[in-house]
This record gives sequence, structure tokens and C-alpha cells, in this order.
Amino acid sequence: MKLRNVAIIAHVDHGKTTLVDQLFRQSGTFRDNQRVEERAMDSTDLEKERGITILAKCTSVDWPSPDGGSTHINIVDTPGHADFGAEVERILSMVDGVILLVDAAEGPMPQTKFVTGKALALGLRPIVVVNKIDRPDARPAEVLDEIFELFLNLDASDEQLDFPTLYASGRAGYAGPDDSVRSGDLTPLFETIVDHVPPPTVDPDGPFAMLVTLLDRDNFVGRVLTGRISSGRLTINMPIRALDPDGKVVEEGRATKIMAFRGLERVPVEEAEAGEIVAIAGLTQATVANTIADPSLTEPLHAQPIDPPTLAMTFSVNDSPMAGREGTKVTSRMIRDRLLREAEGNVSFHITESADKDSFEVAGRGELQLGVLIETMRREGFELSISRPRVLFRDGPPNFDGTTGREEPYETVVVDVDDAYASTVVSKIQLRKGELVEQRPSSGGKTRLVFSAPSRGLIGYHGEFLSDTRGTGIMNRLFERYGPYKGAIEGRQTGVLISNAGGQAVAYALNALEDRGALMVSPGEPVYEGMIVGENAKPEDLEVNPLKSKQLTNFRASGPKEDAIRLTPPKRLTLEQAIAYIDEDELVEVTPKSIRLRKRHLDPHERKRANRAKAA
Repeated sequence: MKLRNVAIIAHVDHGKTTLVDQLFRQSGTFRDNQRVEERAMDSTDLEKERGITILAKCTSVDWPSPDGGSTHINIVDTPGHADFGAEVERILSMVDGVILLVDAAEGPMPQTKFVTGKALALGLRPIVVVNKIDRPDARPAEVLDEIFELFLNLDASDEQLDFPTLYASGRAGYAGPDDSVRSGDLTPLFETIVDHVPPPTVDPDGPFAMLVTLLDRDNFVGRVLTGRISSGRLTINMPIRALDPDGKVVEEGRATKIMAFRGLERVPVEEAEAGEIVAIAGLTQATVANTIADPSLTEPLHAQPIDPPTLAMTFSVNDSPMAGREGTKVTSRMIRDRLLREAEGNVSFHITESADKDSFEVAGRGELQLGVLIETMRREGFELSISRPRVLFRDGPPNFDGTTGREEPYETVVVDVDDAYASTVVSKIQLRKGELVEQRPSSGGKTRLVFSAPSRGLIGYHGEFLSDTRGTGIMNRLFERYGPYKGAIEGRQTGVLISNAGGQAVAYALNALEDRGALMVSPGEPVYEGMIVGENAKPEDLEVNPLKSKQLTNFRASGPKEDAIRLTPPKRLTLEQAIAYIDEDELVEVTPKSIRLRKRHLDPHERKRANRAKAA
């Protein structure tokens, strides 16, 4: 049986997962009458809700050959967002070719550049699929030119520049070599994969060796390590050892279970050969970037270096007056174990424990990646206090006076926005120390703006961006480089309303507070001293009493004052919005049922002391 290993890479929402669904159906992996969820590869609740791929996943299809045999095609669906780039980098070391999927209207986007650059650097030859060809605003010829220009900018070799191109509609399930195609099936894509992607370059006769690229846990067999076998053959219960990237032995054991990918499922097999992507159980300490090998092997396989984290948050025990009411996992030990388990499987996370053992600095790639971790933990029953994100600086070249210079991370920001809002976006990003690099008209009365901006200035900007563009703007960010420190950047322009008492919010009190600013709580909602109950219209913070009730008298009022109180619906922040909204002296209290904002110091006297110390 022939074997092909291929990854599908693309920008967010360009149709990867939908196309994989069609490959399943047309290869016979799913029966015609089988009920399968749409976007079957996005298996977690968060992926389905957000419509993005967070975790890389392996699957396979068998495509019948004209000679009567078949080709086993291992397909890897990779994340499309830059925050999950570590997944992409590891996955590409398992495959021998890539399908680059590009939207026929949007063209190559920043994430396309990021992932394609990684693939080309590994020497992988791409197959280009211009997807969503049936969109009314499709511009396939221009998009193909943009892809070719992108490859040139990424120093693609002559062989890589000689790429086959197909035009497709993943949703409708057809592809063809011409941009006029509007019917048919995906046979041209299957044939191109078989003809263009080379078989795995492996050593079938050498000692067994495999680089671990994915790690997950199974309730029955424990730790499961996934990778491609680079040499030799693996059989059930065979002795194996794990080597770290420096060649040190991590542990020794046996392959108690070998699983191959068949459609969406992992199926137990008795043996596996070089070139196959398999999952192994039996080891308890081996992790991502380790080499699993025959005990005679002493040299580890080369692992791809991972880009460093650029953003950090502090995760700490929830110490608010409402702690422990909604979650079941509230201790620092539980939080520590969960974070260390996450860092095992996701090498882009760095976890540092504080001296008091009650808080942990979690460093990662971006706000989305950290937000997904927090959301996952709250759904598992955890209660946490989360700090405002902060960028990670590094030492740069010395200043003119001999002191050490500081460098901060910069991002490339690509914005597609209606022409009417372009000037607003430019001025807002320039206030955040961003520089406009490129401005050009895009399709459909839109303008494409490209900025180079410090990551620090972009924290919390996305919500403001959506408001400024009436929800029509699209913003994509990509880590660019470390550069010179840009100086102070203005933070939030408004103060907050802080509760000065604990209890249940009263409609009469909230009605009086509406003149002060936007409220974040409803009548009857529990509040506590130091909790943020609204946004002040003025720059300073204001302590208020949301519990004050109407004074009762012996006299009955007459007229409109007797009418029921009508309150504006409260301003509810999502988890990502809350994390981006808070200031340095504030925290987000995250529980399975609630997201609350609070001051770091709940007692007003402690807050004043902390503010004086900071000013000094």
C-alpha cells in the first residue's frame, strides 16, 4: 500500500476543516447515510463555538488507485491562528507535503505567511488550493499572483515555486485545474496529492526511532505520544526508551499499545513501519520533542526550535469573598498540577511558580491562546484570579550611555476595513505607537492597512477596533520581531465604579449610579467590597454603594415617581474582553459560572497604601 503524509495549512476561516470533511465523505471514510457533525475535525466544544481549530489533529483516508491498489493518506488539520503556532511547527516535521489553502477573495493573510514560511524552510513542496471559488467577490487570478509573490518573498526554491494549483469549493465538494470549475468532486485533489507529495523519506531497515510531536492523555492507557516513525519497525510490547533533545535518557519501557489513524479514530495495531504516523502508549514521562527509540539508539532526532513566548499573565488562587461557591478546584496545588500538565503537551507555554506558591506566571504566544487555556480550566471546575497581560521584554544592544537597552515584541497588524473607518483605525493604532507600513485599496469598498506595532500597545485594542468599525473590520496579528522599547503608551481612558460594601445589588441604587457611567451588574446580583460594578465616565476610580435602598416614609408619593425603575442592560464582558479591559491594579475573577472584575486590593485603605507606594 502506498503512503502519503500531508498537512493542510491556511489562515483562520479559509475553509481547512470543511474541506477535510469533504475528503472524508468522498473517500468513503463516512458512509453516505452516516450522520456526521459538520466540521467533524473541530472536536472540542471551544473549537465548535469559536469556529477555529485550536488543537492539531491527525486523520487518514484511503484513496483507491487506478491499478487496483490504494494509497493511505495521513492528513493533519492544523491550527490557523498565530497563537497556536507551536502546534503548526511541530506538525510540519511529520509530513512530506502541504496543501496551502487560500480564500479566493481574501488572498494570503499574515497567518498564511507564517505557516507557509515554516513549511518552505523545511523544504516541503506545496500544493496550492484556491478555495471558496464560488464566492461572488472571488478574484482567483489576483490571489494566485499574490501567492506566487509570497513564495518569492519567503525565498522559495525553484522546485517549490513550480507548484500545482487547484481551484475548489470545500463546502460544495469539488475541485479542478481551472478557475471556471463549478461542479464535480475532489478527485483532482486526491490525484494531485498522490502524484505530487513524495513518499516518506525514511530508513525501513534501521533501528526504530520516532520524534514525539503531539501529546495527549487517555483515561484508559494514560499518556499517548504521537509522531511519525523515522526508521525501523515498531511492534507491540517492544522495549523502547525516550531521549530528550540533548540525548539524555528520560525513561525506558515498552510499547504497550500502538494506534494508527483510520478516519477520525485511533485503531489499535500490532505493528507499524517507517513513515507511518502512529500514537504510542506505555511511557509515563516522555513528552513533546523527545525521541522514542530502540534501546540501542543514543542519538536523538532533530526537533524544530519553537518561537519564544511574548506575553505573560499571573494565575492565582481566587481569594475573593465569593471564593469556592461555584468551583470545585480552588487550591493552588490543583491549579499548579493543571498548568504543569498543560505545559507538558504544549511546549509554547512556560510556567513559573511564585515564591509564595499561591500564584503562577504563565507565558504564551498571545491573548487568544491564554484565553483558551483559562476558558478550558473554568469549564473543568477551576476558580482563578487572572492579572492583566504583560509583554515579555528582553535585553537589547547597549544604550549610548552604556546601560542595557530593552527590546519588546512587535507584531505585524493587517486590517481590512471599510474606507469610511480607515482614518479612525490609523489614528488609534498610531496612538498605540504603531506605524503604518502599507495602505492600499481592497475589494468591495474596503482598504487594507498594514502596521508594525508593539504588542504592548495592542493589548485590549480589539474590542475598541470592533466598535470603531461598527463590527465590519477584520484585524489579523502576527509576531514580527523584537525591537526597541517604544516608551509609555496610554492605558484605559476611564476609571471604574468600585463597590464599598457587600450584599445584593439594589435596583434603586443602580438607577442612581447610571448617571456615573455604564453598569456591569444587575439588581439582585451578589457584589462584595472592592468588586468593580461599572465603568466611570471620568478618568478616576469612584467608590459607590450599589446596596443603598429607598428610604421609607409615612407619606405616599403620587405621580410618575411611583413608576417601576427601568435600568439599561448591564455591560457584560467576555473572558477575553475582561482580561484586556482590566488595569495593572485589577484582576479578573474567573469561576465556572461567572466572570467578575475586582481590585487587586479589596480593602480601600490597602488600595491607597499600594497607590502611594507605586507613586513613590
